[in-house]
Amino acid sequence: MSSNPLKKDIRSLGLKELQQEFVALGEKSFRAQQVYEWLWKKSCTSFEGMSNISKELRKKLEEHFSINEVRINNSQFSADKTIKNSFILHDNHLIEGVLIPAEERMTACVSSQVGCSLTCKFCATGYMERKRNLNPDEIYDQVVLIDKQARENYNAPLTNIVYMGMGEPLLNYANVLKSIERITSEDGLNMAARRITVSTAGIAKMIKKLGDDQVRFNLALSLHAANDEKRNQIMPINEQNSLKALAEALKYFYAKTKNPITFEYIVFHNFNDELQDAVELARFCKHVPCKVNIIEYNPIAFADFLNAGEDKIDAFADYLKRQGIITNVRRSRGKDIDAACGQLAIKDKEAATV
Repeated sequence: MSSNPLKKDIRSLGLKELQQEFVALGEKSFRAQQVYEWLWKKSCTSFEGMSNISKELRKKLEEHFSINEVRINNSQFSADKTIKNSFILHDNHLIEGVLIPAEERMTACVSSQVGCSLTCKFCATGYMERKRNLNPDEIYDQVVLIDKQARENYNAPLTNIVYMGMGEPLLNYANVLKSIERITSEDGLNMAARRITVSTAGIAKMIKKLGDDQVRFNLALSLHAANDEKRNQIMPINEQNSLKALAEALKYFYAKTKNPITFEYIVFHNFNDELQDAVELARFCKHVPCKVNIIEYNPIAFADFLNAGEDKIDAFADYLKRQGIITNVRRSRGKDIDAACGQLAIKDKEAATV
């Protein structure tokens, strides 16, 4: 599956660049528009499949360009209908992505990096080495493949996309934004930006950059503790991005975009599940218009954390609601196939079998 290094990755080119390439090959520039549409609107991953392009041009494209498509390596089906996919990339790296079906929505959870460099103590991906960033087309392909899966298995298209799979999206900033542009643009998949959520562990300067770029998608912050001492213990990124720095960045982001923030908060047994923790979280919520998603923890082999008891979670959520904070308790999906939040980690060998 490895790509030919002598050929250009055609999906790395913008429309203008592609037009220039076509002219250099002695072709009319309007042909580039047709090919561009095949690549991004029709999600075509082979030149042979571009039926309104002449055989001669298809042969020429094959000689000069490659399409580094993502393929499904294997899929696991949970008892709750969640589907976890292992995807194989052109260089044989593996990533994971999940389809989460619900009554009124079909959500794709996609990865943005091969592995992760942030070493969050409770997250399986954090125990993997970061191999590389994903390119925009590799993120786009995950969405296309999961959408196809939703239609084939549940007779419904994707309604939502969350960048909550492997990796830290804001450490792959340009490629993540480019992938969203391809997913939302009229000459791409034409999905609404408000249906997309990018989740970050909290990189203050990049959150400000999102504000400067006036993004239209939703931003979620994986918070998990609203005091620096506790957050430092479980999320080393907090040592360089304190809660004070994050609060300032979030205020800046909101001022620029007017997009409310979602705070994700896992309630761990005997760590951050007391009333005092809820008080600190409610205080942090005052910085910007927001809502809180309380997430059930999914234990992993590498860590000693346990999910808090249901009574603790309910009391925690009730306190936040009494403070006027929109609060949802999210029950985990796909736990039986290690597809739930924080469980994504490639267990296969790196050279996968297709």
